[in-house]
Amino acid sequence: MTSKGLDPGLCGWWRITDTSTWVNDGLDDLGPAMISITGGADRLRMHCLLAYVNVTPTKTGASFTWEGAWEYDEMTGTGSVRLGKDGRLRGRIKITNGDGSTFIAERASEPVQRIPDPPQYGDKWGPRRRR
Repeated sequence: MTSKGLDPGLCGWWRITDTSTWVNDGLDDLGPAMISITGGADRLRMHCLLAYVNVTPTKTGASFTWEGAWEYDEMTGTGSVRLGKDGRLRGRIKITNGDGSTFIAERASEPVQRIPDPPQYGDKWGPRRRR
């Protein structure tokens, strides 16, 4: 276990390659679909979702909550991950009051460009103009 209590085998960056519910064609709409699991300042990017992730260790892996935006619509949710026998990350992600999906991810390097902050609803319309 790490100082945050996370299994070192889980820690790092993971490239999401497959989901069971959502179409895989759009996984990389905003850049490579990824999740970080470090126990601090973690991020999630997949489809049109950008989110901050809060990871907590469990007996079998880790659970997480996330808060972000799908395009400009604010969303939250939960998830869990565990390390599979094949070395891939097996997880589940759920949107609060929405659907959920399992996913598979492979170990990856930290992205060269930082995953952006989730957009705010006000960003959709840009700055207000005075008349």
